[in-house]
Amino acid sequence: MRIVVKLGTSSLTNGTNHIAPPFLIELARQTAQLQASGHQVVLVSSGAIAAGREKLNFPQLPKNIPAKQMLAAVGQLSLMALYEQIFGLYGMLVGQVLLTRADLSDRRRYLNARNTLVALLMQNILPIINENDTVATEEIRVGDNDNLSALVANLIDADLLILLTDQAGLFTADPRSNPQAELVTIVSAEEIPAELWQAAGGSKTGLGTGGMTTKLQAADLARRSGSACVIASGKEPDVLIRLAGGEKIGTYFPALTSAIESRKRYIMTARRAPGQLSVDAGAVQALRRGSSLLPIGLSAVSGKFERGDTVRILDENGREIARGIANYASRDLQQITRRRSDEIEGILGFHYGDEVIHRNDLVMLG
Repeated sequence: MRIVVKLGTSSLTNGTNHIAPPFLIELARQTAQLQASGHQVVLVSSGAIAAGREKLNFPQLPKNIPAKQMLAAVGQLSLMALYEQIFGLYGMLVGQVLLTRADLSDRRRYLNARNTLVALLMQNILPIINENDTVATEEIRVGDNDNLSALVANLIDADLLILLTDQAGLFTADPRSNPQAELVTIVSAEEIPAELWQAAGGSKTGLGTGGMTTKLQAADLARRSGSACVIASGKEPDVLIRLAGGEKIGTYFPALTSAIESRKRYIMTARRAPGQLSVDAGAVQALRRGSSLLPIGLSAVSGKFERGDTVRILDENGREIARGIANYASRDLQQITRRRSDEIEGILGFHYGDEVIHRNDLVMLG
């Protein structure tokens, strides 16, 4: 199972002004156990600004973007050093990945980010992701790590998104002010009820940028992209291990579609297919059996397109049989047409994978 875990500032600090090492140690223990069981885990971590304030002895600064970016620049180093130290106690390597909305909205940068994260996971390295607060402006910001975590879940086709918070889950009202509030254990309706949006409210701690509203937004985005989602308390014993085992904790949002189907809808609704690939009869048969498209099966490349663009695939009679997301630009494919996959790097000087189009990025027609 591929799992994205989002850690809020309130969880990382245990509600104080300091990053809480005991929480991180417990998090590392559970993550190491999940990894040893064959699960792949990605962390989306808040806390850089909080760590920066702690490093600078809690300065009172203006609440403008440059001041926050300065705190993030200082705090990110401290936070990652702490992650590296604590996860290292369990024999785990960590890698930092900083993202912005621009990285996830541009198809080529999206693919680059996806390939980086998958490569880290394949090497059993724990990716730790945060928004790139030091350079992000309002135009390219996601704005909160709840929604960023949902975008990351979509990016890597995660099976489960876990949003850890200081509450047991989503309630029918704010449990801190309404003793009659009840925990919502599952949200399965296609449209989240309006009363739940109203009950979500906002952030109460003042430590983070998100509240229950952004968690509800993230859960809705994740489930529509093919990832189940859970909102649960970070203080719940063995919460990650129990959730990965299927135990019902917190508020559960089942996926409304599969990740593969979500990507295939994207391919079929792409605004344009600027190029086309002609393939031989052997490649047609392989594609119909569910294989990826390899360069050896290419017979011609037409049009100009970049890596990440949607292209049309034609058989020997010029009929469109499929569409897919190209793993190489047209100028590169023209050089490796009819070549073996193990020759790609020698010809191009780089390598994005053996496939011209991976089977998960391809939709057969008819």
